[in-house]
Amino acid sequence: MRSRYSAFVLGLSEYLLATWHADTRPASLALDRQLRWLGLEVRSQHEAGTRATVEFVARSKPAAGRAMRLHETSRFVREGGRWYYVDAEGGR
Repeated sequence: MRSRYSAFVLGLSEYLLATWHADTRPASLALDRQLRWLGLEVRSQHEAGTRATVEFVARSKPAAGRAMRLHETSRFVREGGRWYYVDAEGGR
């Protein structure tokens, strides 16, 4: 989760796509280069075999506008010894 947040901060769409599970990965990813990321708080993480969830709050601020929070629980799956983002619950 932390590496994906860092990729959003640095604008590394290729890394985000590479760590996204093939079943749910979009064909492309357009990142908002004007969005300023302010921090990540991991609230909980649970791992059960090849599946995991991470609840987090990420804060950001658009170039023109108020700061925002994204609070969600992301689901991950491990395949071939590597973790992949699958999808998320929440997003509020």
